[in-house]
Amino acid sequence: MKEFATVATFFKEGGIFMYFMLATAVVVIAIASERFIVITRASGLHHRKFMDDLLRCVGRGDLIGARNLARLSNAPSAQVADALLNTSSNDPARLQAAADDAATLALPALSRRLPHLNVLANVATLLGLLGTISGLITAFSAVGAADPAQRSAFMAAGISTALNATAFGLIIAIPTLLIQGMLVGMVESVAEQVDETAIRLTNALARQGGVAAAPVLSVHAARPAANAPAPRPGAILPGGAQ
Repeated sequence: MKEFATVATFFKEGGIFMYFMLATAVVVIAIASERFIVITRASGLHHRKFMDDLLRCVGRGDLIGARNLARLSNAPSAQVADALLNTSSNDPARLQAAADDAATLALPALSRRLPHLNVLANVATLLGLLGTISGLITAFSAVGAADPAQRSAFMAAGISTALNATAFGLIIAIPTLLIQGMLVGMVESVAEQVDETAIRLTNALARQGGVAAAPVLSVHAARPAANAPAPRPGAILPGGAQ
């Protein structure tokens, strides 16, 4: 109870700008909490096990199993894998383009509103500075306006307002910047997983002949060309047949 009274006194002596900084802190908490939930869900995929299972399915030609595995999660890595597995081409350039398109759609949603945290940290610092200037104005105005009996009290109140506002602004700004750095690091980790998925799966599909390339080649090899002339009667065919 004593600590609560101390905090209340600290807040009250900081002046009117303390309320604006408190509102800034509430917005920071709301944005940071929402972003943490979203990014945690996106990075909740066990990436190493997912890649091993996916490449194992592709390696044995089980593309249907690989697609089903990719669709079990909404993580960006799984979305990129699903886009690659549904690309009907064995061209590595087209596979890479499909991976880039999927990553472009999946990753920006993770970093949305993160730059706002940096802006809010600066706002909190500037509001604290504004409270500091307000307190110093009050303190120095008291020197000339107040009578000698009250001069020291006005000086103490003004200096208290200045210091409390500065401290509260920094108390908000420093954790905000640390939280932003942590969230940006989490987003970069997810982006690295997406890059690894795109590169390794593209190489695996290219080695396997692509998603639809193998069936097309086998059909083309078994069917004679449409414009090929029919063999003449009695002509000697390859292998000695007539």
